Amino acid sequence: MDLIAAVAEETDISKAKAAEVVDAVFGAIEKSLKQKLEVRLVGFGTFATTEREASKGRNPRTGAEIDIPASTSIRFKPGKTLKDAVN
Repeated sequence: MDLIAAVAEETDISKAKAAEVVDAVFGAIEKSLKQKLEVRLVGFGTFATTEREASKGRNPRTGAEIDIPASTSIRFKPGKTLKDAVN
């Protein structure tokens, strides 16, 4: 599915304007997550960052131990309305 085309059709605006709107929404989400803020879209779900600590792992081919660096990952927890719509 082309999200921009779907938004343009649903809202009866041009694809160019829909692209601006979609980009603005994703930009706002990205900016908030960079600041380690939680983003709640009521009924849809919640985006949040989580920190992963550095750890040790194994190379599956060689079995050699490797260092896995600490990182930040993004989690998404679907909201009840979204869950109900999918089920």
